[in-house]
Amino acid sequence: MATPLTIQRARRVGSTQDEARRRHRGNPLLVSATGQDAGRGRSGAKWIEADRALAASLAFEPAWPTQAMPKISLVAGLALTDFLPDSVRLKWPNDVVSDDLKMGGILTESIDGLVVVGLGLNIYWASPPEGMGAVHATDPGEEHSHRVAEQWAEVFLQRIEAGPTDWGRDEYLARCTTIGRPIEWDPDGSGIAIGIGDDGALLIDSQAGEVALYAGAVRNVRPA
Repeated sequence: MATPLTIQRARRVGSTQDEARRRHRGNPLLVSATGQDAGRGRSGAKWIEADRALAASLAFEPAWPTQAMPKISLVAGLALTDFLPDSVRLKWPNDVVSDDLKMGGILTESIDGLVVVGLGLNIYWASPPEGMGAVHATDPGEEHSHRVAEQWAEVFLQRIEAGPTDWGRDEYLARCTTIGRPIEWDPDGSGIAIGIGDDGALLIDSQAGEVALYAGAVRNVRPA
């Protein structure tokens, strides 16, 4: 990795997103924690904490054109699946899943050129709520959570340095559980997911023809 990565570990913080943004001083900064008191998901959704959770946020200034920024969340998910078990897959645009159970998610925020990408991941959960799951069946401990965060950040930055034209579209397509499924999205869209565009859009075969969905422009993409 050409750009030095600053790493700051914590047990609990209010929000790793806020901490990473506040503490960033130039070089990429990773803030990882095993608990959050004010964590948030996409569109401000409340953060539900597993028995052994990982919250990590990477603040950096990518040398990518503005029109390529929507792909960054997808690259963040790809970086995670590069080293987690093969059963861990991606649900477009920002969920980490295994056997249709949600294991975690990606949250990307950008202000004045500074991008902060957050990763929330269920490392271990003895009795998860319906529809949720965790990466490990037993608790691997706090140190393991921080190591996952650091490996994710390093792989993610390597992918970012490859540039927006080589972001890993084919790999994402192979690891995305959304492809081939009937889906719906708010307010009243429906169709079959058939592919991923070069720009990161989810391509849909709908009654109106092929439609491209963009992360941040649609809400609540779900199986039909």
